[in-house]
Order: sequence, then C-alpha cells, then structure tokens
Amino acid sequence: MSKEQILKQYFGYIAFREGQEALIDHIVDGDDVLGIMPTGAGKSICFQVPAMLYDGITIVVSPLISLMKDQVQSLIANGIPAAYINSSLSANQTQKAIENARNGKYKIIYVAPERLDVDEFVSFARSANIAMVTVDEAHCVSQWGQDFRPSYLKITEFIDKLPKRPVISAFTATATREVKDDIIKILRLKQPFIAATGFDRENLYFEVQKPKDKYQAVIRFLQNNPDKGGIIYCATRKTVEQVCGDLQNDHYNATRYHAGLSESERTTNQDDFLYDRKTIMVATNAFGMGIDKSNVNFVIHYNMPKNIESYYQEAGRAGRDGTNADCILLYGGQDVITNQFLIDHTSEQNELDSETLELVKEKERERLKQMTYYCHTMDCLRSYILRYFGDRSGNYCGNCSNCKQNFETVDILDYSKKIVSCIYRMRERYGVQMLIDTLRGSRGEKIQNLHLDQLSTYGIMKEVPQSRIREMINYLVINEYIVLTNTEFPVVKLGTKYKTLLDSDQPILMKVVRESERAQKEMKSGNSKSSKYVGEIDQHLFAELKGLRFQIAEENRVPAFVVFSDATLLDMCRKKPVNKDDMLAVSGVGEVKFQRYGERFLKIISQNSAVTANVGQPISADSAPSIGEICEYVKRSFVPSVEAVPVSILTDMLNSLLLQKGDYKLSAIKLTNFFMKKGLLQPENVEGKGNRVATELGKEHGIATVERTNSAGNAYRQNLYHQQAQQYAADHIEELIGGI
Repeated sequence: MSKEQILKQYFGYIAFREGQEALIDHIVDGDDVLGIMPTGAGKSICFQVPAMLYDGITIVVSPLISLMKDQVQSLIANGIPAAYINSSLSANQTQKAIENARNGKYKIIYVAPERLDVDEFVSFARSANIAMVTVDEAHCVSQWGQDFRPSYLKITEFIDKLPKRPVISAFTATATREVKDDIIKILRLKQPFIAATGFDRENLYFEVQKPKDKYQAVIRFLQNNPDKGGIIYCATRKTVEQVCGDLQNDHYNATRYHAGLSESERTTNQDDFLYDRKTIMVATNAFGMGIDKSNVNFVIHYNMPKNIESYYQEAGRAGRDGTNADCILLYGGQDVITNQFLIDHTSEQNELDSETLELVKEKERERLKQMTYYCHTMDCLRSYILRYFGDRSGNYCGNCSNCKQNFETVDILDYSKKIVSCIYRMRERYGVQMLIDTLRGSRGEKIQNLHLDQLSTYGIMKEVPQSRIREMINYLVINEYIVLTNTEFPVVKLGTKYKTLLDSDQPILMKVVRESERAQKEMKSGNSKSSKYVGEIDQHLFAELKGLRFQIAEENRVPAFVVFSDATLLDMCRKKPVNKDDMLAVSGVGEVKFQRYGERFLKIISQNSAVTANVGQPISADSAPSIGEICEYVKRSFVPSVEAVPVSILTDMLNSLLLQKGDYKLSAIKLTNFFMKKGLLQPENVEGKGNRVATELGKEHGIATVERTNSAGNAYRQNLYHQQAQQYAADHIEELIGGI
C-alpha cells in the first residue's frame, strides 16, 4: 500500500496536512526526523503511517498513561494493531502483551520511558525487528524544557542495546531553539530532517482577564457558553478542590483531577470527562498531556502557568479537531508568587546535582517572567506567543482579546519618571503595592509607620487610578526600565535602562484600553467565531449523529471521539452522504470505520432528510418569529430518538430546533433543573449533594437511572431519557425557554 492509501483506508483523510508528507517520506527513506508541530496539527499521523509501511515494529516512547491509552484506542478503532505497556497493566497483562508482540501481533507499541531498562522488555526488543523508535513529547528530554523528565535520558541507552539501530523520529508541540538543539544532541539524531510547521492555531481565541473574582468570571463564561465542555486548569490541588466543589454546588457537570487523588479515582474522573459523562474537568497540570479528546471547546486557566510552553501546550488541548475554541487566562498577582514558590521548592528534578538544579530553576524563573509579560502586554496575544517560539508574525490576528479591544496610544514619559524617582527614593526596598500606595498618597498605617509619606514623591500620582499605575509599572518592567526580584515577595528595583529614561525627553508610548460599547459586547460574548457552524449545518441532524455516536461509544466502551470527532460529524452534516462512496468522502471516515459504523450513520442521515422534507422549511429569519411560534415549531418538528439518550444529547436535540428559529438555547443544567422542578429527578442523598436520580414519577415518564462501569472497573450512575421523557421535554418547551 502507498502512504496515500494508508491515510485514507485507516485514518479517513484524502490529503496530508502541512509538514506531514515530508516527514513521512524521510522516515520511509530511513532518515531520522524531528517534527515541531502545534497540538492538533497531526503529529501522530507522521509516525503511524510509516509504521504501517515498515515490516517491523514501531516503539513509541510516551510520557503518560492517558496518552498511550487514547492513542491505542484510536489506532485499534481504525483497524491498526497496537498495544501499550506501562504501569497500569498487571504483571500478567504485561507478559501477555510482550508475548503477543513477540508473535508479531502489533505494528505499534506505546511504552513508558521507565520500561526501557526493564530486562523483560529489553530482551523482547533485542529479539524483535524494531524498525523505528518514536519519541513523543520529545521536549521532555531537555533539562531546559518545561517538562524535563530524567527517565527520557534512558532512550539512547535502550537504543544502544538493540542489535540494529532503528530509525529515530522525535516530535514535540513546543520547543524553543535551545530545546530543539538539545533534542537533536541528546537523542543523537543523525543529520535529521527537521520540519517546523509553525506554532499558530488559527481556530483558538486567546484572552487574558484580570478579574477581581475569578470564580465569577468562570461562571460568566459558562453562562454565556452553556453547551460547551472544557478544562479549567488550577495551580494547586486546593484550588482544584475549591473550584470543582463550587461548580458542583452550582449544578455544573464538573469533575476533578490532581495527583492527590487515588489512581482509581483519577481514572474514573478522567474517563467521565473523555466519555462525555462530565463536561467540565477541573485539574492541575497533572491532567492532559497527550489527551486526544477532540471536542474540548474551551480551556480556562484559573491561575497563570509557570511558562509560555506549558500554557500553549495546555491551551492547545482545546479545538483539536479544528473547530473554534476559547483559551481564557485569569490573571492575578498572587499567581506570580505561587509559581515562584513552586519553582523554588520543586522536587521533580531531584536526580540533578545542586549546581545543575539551580541553573534549571534560574531558567524557569526567566520563563516565568516571559509568562508574566504575556499577561500584561497590550499587543496581539497570538503574536506574542508565536514570537516567543521564533515564529514570525504580524501584530494583529483579529482573534484575541487584545485585537478585539479598542486601544489608544498615550505618552507616559512624565508618569514613568515619577515612578522611577519614587522607586529610587524608596531605596528599592518595597513591592508593587507599596509603590502604588506611595504614589497615590495612601494614608495607610504601614505607609506612615515606614515614613513613606515624607518622601517628595508621596502622592505625586494621586489623580491616577491604581489600575492604570499598575499597567504603567508592568509596561516599564517589560521594557526593562525597572525589574521585579525573583523572590517570594517580589521587590521593585531599578532596571538597566532607568537612567536613560530620566535623561530623556523622547515620548514613551503605551497602548491603553479605550472602552467602547462594541468592545464590551464582544468581550462579554466570548469568542466571536465560536458560533461558526451555527446556521451552516442542520443542527437537528448534528444532534442525532452525536446521539448515535454516544450509543456506539457506550457499546464499545470507548470515548465518543474515538468513534468520530465533532469535525467529522459536522462534515457529515454538510455533505449529507447517501451511500458508501459519499460517506468515504467525509473527512475522518476510513474504510475500517465505515465497515464498523457507516451504515448506521447513513440510516440516521436518511431518516433526518425524510423528516425535514415532511416538516417543511423553517420560517425565514426576517420574519422574527415569536416565542409562541418557536415553541410550536419545536413541538411539531421534534422527533424522539428510538434509543435512550443522556441529558447532553437531549439538550442538543432541542437546541437544534431552537437555533433554526432564533437565539434561544438550553443548557444541560437548565434541563436537569427542569426535571427536578417537575419532581422527575431528585438528589441521591438527603444533603442534596451528589448525582440526580430518577424518582418514581420520573421512571413513569421514561427516565432511567442506570448503573455503569468505566474502564477502571468503577461503578457510576447515569440518567438516560427514553422517548417518553424526550417528548415530555419538547412538550414543555415554553416553560424551558421562558427563563432564558
């Protein structure tokens, strides 16, 4: 088979993306390669296609269990024999996997780096035909990378033990020039072909907020985006617990993930998110590396990460299927202090000697500074990120909060001189807040006790709002006129350029926000591109296809995105295939998946077309239908699913009709609360916490609370809505949308 045939038959794509084909060609020719490609750009295809062309086995070194599990599930679903070997397997399971590998049952084997010096695995590898070793998340090999893992240094030792050197391919989504050079050197790549496709993800919207109340900022976003699912990253376990608990108390379908939970609970919670049983994952950065869930609509950083690399990698878990997604960072001054503490007290690098460890920490402090600058820049956020990674970029992307804001340029030379003079007179001994309080003439007890009210610079900026002074201080830090010390409590000191500033009469130009009604409206609504597909596709069909996908995923005990991604379902809605050839023309549908699922999806599409023809065309948007007309249309058009569906799918089914008539939109939470109000659901315990379960009345109306078991063997409960319950919701649509 050719590479094009493999791409279509197993993966369902008719063309390679940028960089993929060149990397594949060099691998097939026996060359080492290094691929630097953003998350969602299709790195896996670059080594999975050659693995199918090689006679031997490809070993993929991967850092996290979750990454291996997702990748192997997807490969098997595509008809490619694959397996993983890591600590999640029992001794018997590991032995069986190695035995199958010896017998040639796998083309691709994912392994944790810690396995590379286990005698049993080394013995197998020495006797097998290892055609290629692929190093995924290759930046982990560099001590200058944001995720350095000493276990990655075992890779070259393992390769040296093999009787024949295989082709070595390495891939990463984030690598500065320094890290790239480290990867080539440490992995001993031989004259590698390097493909850097650029780091831009045009479908991602970037925004930095500085809210007084971060939790309320999250709630506002969720209220404005009621049917989206995503990840909320927090810096500490304590914050994860607090945010997740608050969301659950506010009836959001959230779960949590951090290293302090038991392995079984982490597995259960991760599966709940992957399988769409929970729509919001609140987690530390322990969650997510390599998570292949395609329908992550947003990533919110509740706290600022330690560096741009981590931020971009974590934010990049949104919109992996190419649909538009939101990346929101909630900044607070305490975030800097927390990250400095984590850097100073990290134990992850305990295999390093003290001198090297200090060098690593110093590098991390510098990266933290660059991350902080990102949160304060008034320039294009996307351009800032791309420039950090060495990509050339313009200064306007049109899809970030800074580009959507309305700015004006002001000269802050006089104010800058006052700030620098005040720092000098304060003898460079205090932090930002004390500096601001002094400049604004605060009468606080601390100011008076320290006699700062006697300085000549006391109160010289009392007419300037505190927020604007803070913006100017941040601008002066970014431009090295002043600096903040890398200590637990940062102190403001004079920078290398402060004398130039004092002696200059040249203007210092800074962009500041000019608030406008239009800008405010855009900011409140979130990503203006997020509704790209609304109106372009048949929303009712999309909901039906998602329902079928959920059913198939449940039958096969795999995440829904392993069956088909959202992008594939959207392409089905646009192309509306009627036969096998049409279906194979849908992006993401290969021969294997068509044989497994194709006819069932064709049937749904056919049934939907018949229903649409009978119902007739929706009323023109120009006629501005009333609420009563919208509700009548929903009741007349609603067709219950033959299969019982979860609340998320029922919500999609109703929204698909509402969106054809107007801007009304339900959320799963609102629908659940409606069933509770009607006495069809109730909390499973007297404290009112935990899952909602069907009451006797709810059972009579077609709601079933069923026991499920996840892949870890843990039980959980889920409500499924049969035809009667679905119709009940449609019949009460006036009441449901009345409070919107």
